Amino acid sequence: MNRRMLLTTIIALFCIVLAGCANGIPAVPEATPASTDQPTPAAAGAGIPTTAPTIAAPAGSAALACSSGSRSASLTPELTEGPYFKADSPERASLVDASTPGTKLVISGYVYSADCQPVAHALLDFWQADANGSYDNTGYNLRGHQYTDANGRYELTSVVPGLYIGRTEHIHVKVQAPNARLITTQLFFPGVAQNDSDGIYDPALLLALQQEGSGDQALYNFVVPTQ
Repeated sequence: MNRRMLLTTIIALFCIVLAGCANGIPAVPEATPASTDQPTPAAAGAGIPTTAPTIAAPAGSAALACSSGSRSASLTPELTEGPYFKADSPERASLVDASTPGTKLVISGYVYSADCQPVAHALLDFWQADANGSYDNTGYNLRGHQYTDANGRYELTSVVPGLYIGRTEHIHVKVQAPNARLITTQLFFPGVAQNDSDGIYDPALLLALQQEGSGDQALYNFVVPTQ
């Protein structure tokens, strides 16, 4: 075999081998990211409420006066002071401590004028019976006063008062805008059987109440005279 034929044969064999390799060798698969075994994250904010839950007011209650864009509202009804008021209560927003028995209660809201303007630095003076229906007439247990902030807001931490003969559950309060007439009233609790037999009870003074495992949350907005 001459040199030319030998060269041709070698080239032909090389082509056969090259074709076989192309058909017989599997392609290398593209690399895939390793699994992290983690769930796909939800979109930002998913499942998070955009607004705080609201507490509905009982029928007939003025608990949410001025809170729905109203331009005017009736003054909060006035009720008897009763025999257990004591002047000079301590200034404090919480009437309880960790050892106070009873169901925790947080009441919040605003003090408004009759034209639904918030009243800053309005006085609120609270007093009530304890969980057993007894008043502290020697000290200042479950008694205290506070002032609204610059937006007219207040918040009181206490316990749900107990019943005593002749009365339903209630909390006493005096409210006064700066340099204006003082009003005295009481707050009541919805769903209490003794409401119907209490001669002082007024449904306009029912708290908007939401019962929770850690205690009760309530709302009430007062509307007071400003002169």
